[in-house]
Amino acid sequence: MTASDLDRRLQAHLSKLYGKAMAISLLPRLHHLINHHIELRRGRSLEAPRWDEKDSVLITYGDSVQYPGLSPLASLKLFLDRRLQSVFSLVHILPFFPYSSDDGFSVSDFRAINPRLGDWEDIHALGENFSLMFDLVLNHMSREHLWFVNFIQDEKPGRDYVIQVDPSENLSMVVRPRSQPLLSGVRTPRGLLHVWATFSNDQIDLNYANPDVLFEFIDILLEYIRNGARAVRLDAVAFLWKEIGTNCIHLPQTHEVIKLFRTLMEVLEPGVILLTETNVPHSENISYFADGDEANMIYQFSLPPLILHAILRQTTRYLVLWAKSLEDEPLPPGCTYLSFTASHDGVGLRALEGLVPEEEVSAMLDIMRQRGGYVSMRATTEGKDRPYELNISYFDAFASEDDSGDPWHIARFMLSQTLPLSLRGIPAVYFNSLGATPNDPLGVERTGMTRSINRRKWDGAELERLIDVPLTDAGQVFPEYVRRLRVRRGIKAFHPDAAQRILEMPEGIFAVERVSLDGMQRVFAIHNLTGEPVSLDISVLVEEEAQRFDALHQVVPDIDSQGLHMRPYQSIWLMSKSY
Repeated sequence: MTASDLDRRLQAHLSKLYGKAMAISLLPRLHHLINHHIELRRGRSLEAPRWDEKDSVLITYGDSVQYPGLSPLASLKLFLDRRLQSVFSLVHILPFFPYSSDDGFSVSDFRAINPRLGDWEDIHALGENFSLMFDLVLNHMSREHLWFVNFIQDEKPGRDYVIQVDPSENLSMVVRPRSQPLLSGVRTPRGLLHVWATFSNDQIDLNYANPDVLFEFIDILLEYIRNGARAVRLDAVAFLWKEIGTNCIHLPQTHEVIKLFRTLMEVLEPGVILLTETNVPHSENISYFADGDEANMIYQFSLPPLILHAILRQTTRYLVLWAKSLEDEPLPPGCTYLSFTASHDGVGLRALEGLVPEEEVSAMLDIMRQRGGYVSMRATTEGKDRPYELNISYFDAFASEDDSGDPWHIARFMLSQTLPLSLRGIPAVYFNSLGATPNDPLGVERTGMTRSINRRKWDGAELERLIDVPLTDAGQVFPEYVRRLRVRRGIKAFHPDAAQRILEMPEGIFAVERVSLDGMQRVFAIHNLTGEPVSLDISVLVEEEAQRFDALHQVVPDIDSQGLHMRPYQSIWLMSKSY
């Protein structure tokens, strides 16, 4: 791209955000940031974006595992280096900045490391054996941030970084992810003022109508990349731009900001992956691919609740319908999905809208409450509260419905974790899923947040002891999970861009065909989502006996004249033994 082409693209982005006249005046400032980044990176630049079947993501807090005498980030490095090398290629470290609430997502300093976790040297050390993903928490800031102190004291620059609203304004059209009031009262020397706070009273939204805010976050984004970010997660980005009289979600200006980020990455750091976090219905979620000029990767938010519902109800009806619909949505070049089930947040329920009948969702939530889960609500534009998120350990979500021994609990959970490994995209695994971590009600009691039920922090020695004892839940799940991830790395047909086709199967069976980019390798990933053994006629899938090998378990599967025999909740990756 020539310098003049770049200028035209940058000016076009800025014009759509702030008008042509202001765009012309802002362009030199943007060039200054670009040149500053080039100078500081000292010639280091990542290669062009590239992913393959060896890629998978670990989602973790900086203090998910801790050892005496080490900082939490150094502890995390010790555990990852010891247990998870050649398993994960990319580690997503959830916000590791100073914060005041929400386990890191109320950031009080976007450029510093939380001293309770470690320092930048610890982050750089983690990057020695793993690529890293950072969070850009760009929608809001903590009340403790200096910018908000500026606002209270009517001082620059933060005075103009906050969205101040008259409480008499009609904000009924605004789409809400929470049920509490949208505006938060703030006492200042000027009197009681009201500011926009989408997520909580301690998370004050930033005013992107002020270009100074945009430039602050461009600078922060580039600083993160210089400090080792291979991927950047744009947290809660759907709510970025506010315009009274609209729903204030997915606004054109929000998409334009992401397009601007993408243009900068293409020129400065073409190896960086931009991941948008937009927990919304599927049709809205995929809009962040745009024409291949926004996000490189988006979360598959429909997967966690669909898989949970499918295994719970032993039905593939809705999962198959949704998965088949993806075949009609070709991905733009250079774009893919992040396929996950559990995360630091709960199981998003908006992604089920239009996919599963409301009465079935309600029935599922009732069962989850019986298993110790919580359901958080959001306010609709009609003034009603609707379920927004299920908070439960994904491991405990698959427990039995009574307290008696359940021989299939781990099988159901491992099925839920294995199915996404076969789908198009890059798989992502939450740290606590690896260790079969149960609900943490004490965490909820301690923090007052229902999301804490799935955010347990581990003593490293305790976790490793559990992993090494085969009779524990962790001892059964962790080694097998790791083994399956390692097997997946050797199957070219699981390349994120490899073709995918959902196969016609009896109710309760989910099967997907993947074909490698060169067409030389084919795998049939077959999953029994029921509690009953089944026999399947696979003659239409594979004709030659040499192709009847279960790569997942490294065995010849149980096949006879009656077909392929599968145990309850079993997964099989059927392919040629010569793969």
